[in-house]
Amino acid sequence: MKDNYLITGGAGFIGVNLADHYLANNKQVTIFDNFSREGTEKNIEWLRQKHGDKVIIIKGDVRNADSNLNELVEKADVVFHQAAQVAVTTSVTNPREDFEVNALGTFNVLETIRKSSSSPILVYSSTNKVYGKMADLNVIESKGRYIYDELPHGVPESRPLDFYSPYGCSKGAGDQYVLDYSRIYGLKTIAFRQSCIYGPHQFGVEDQGWVAWFSIRAMQKLPVTIYGDGKQIRDVLYIDELIAAYNAAIENISKTSGQAYNMGGGPENTLSLLELINMLEEHFGYRMEYSFDEWRPGDQLVYVSNITKVKDDFGWGPKVNPVDGVARLLEWLDQNKNLFAKS
Repeated sequence: MKDNYLITGGAGFIGVNLADHYLANNKQVTIFDNFSREGTEKNIEWLRQKHGDKVIIIKGDVRNADSNLNELVEKADVVFHQAAQVAVTTSVTNPREDFEVNALGTFNVLETIRKSSSSPILVYSSTNKVYGKMADLNVIESKGRYIYDELPHGVPESRPLDFYSPYGCSKGAGDQYVLDYSRIYGLKTIAFRQSCIYGPHQFGVEDQGWVAWFSIRAMQKLPVTIYGDGKQIRDVLYIDELIAAYNAAIENISKTSGQAYNMGGGPENTLSLLELINMLEEHFGYRMEYSFDEWRPGDQLVYVSNITKVKDDFGWGPKVNPVDGVARLLEWLDQNKNLFAKS
């Protein structure tokens, strides 16, 4: 039985939902975060209001392998490594910071675990960007969206890695270190190469978290910019489903240790940018204002996770479709309008 959970970057979107889940199940949760991302203070305020002093919050930075991190890892049964620089655009403008947070930060967490006596499980939040632009894949347009011509089940884990952007490089370096530390040192590690995760407590911004960003802007009746033509496709996954996948992988650690898994909604749960806008227009009852701009570096016309390996190894599959998931997100936004200032 796992009772003590450490979440680096635990004040962020995924982290705070993880913390809430385990606290609600009477587990010990410690959040380790530097609170640099917008919305983290608000997330912690909500967590405190709901769970009081049950949650332990430590301000710190994974770029510093200090005694705080050592002590926290020593007490943990499971470490969720969520601390990251999360935007491709930011990685292009500030590649050093991106490297230090994502690559060095992950290395520091791994080294701390390697030197510990507790040997906790590590769940690493990786990204589909480790596969790069995938320009070799034939993509066709069908019904106003792009689709793979020859990958009906999506991208498998056997796909060669191709770290196209600085972000892809830094997260990919962490991804490979996570897998190698299992192979070389026997650490119990799992890498989740995540597609688009969305849900409550996501303070989406233009550079990252597009489902939440578009939804927030629609709620505020503010315009959005589409980079590209809006027909690009992603498989989307509601946050509760990701947490269920994490739990299933942890419970099956004898099989999942040292493995990478593509994690998303899969081929049955995809959205284009324009399709999301149509959903939001129908929900709010007005025409959203949007404009187009140049494609971003390394942007994929299509990314859809092949989740066959996930299903085979630990029996997980998504249950929340995009219509229901976005409706849940919009309900949360409606209840928390005061958290979002118009800009």
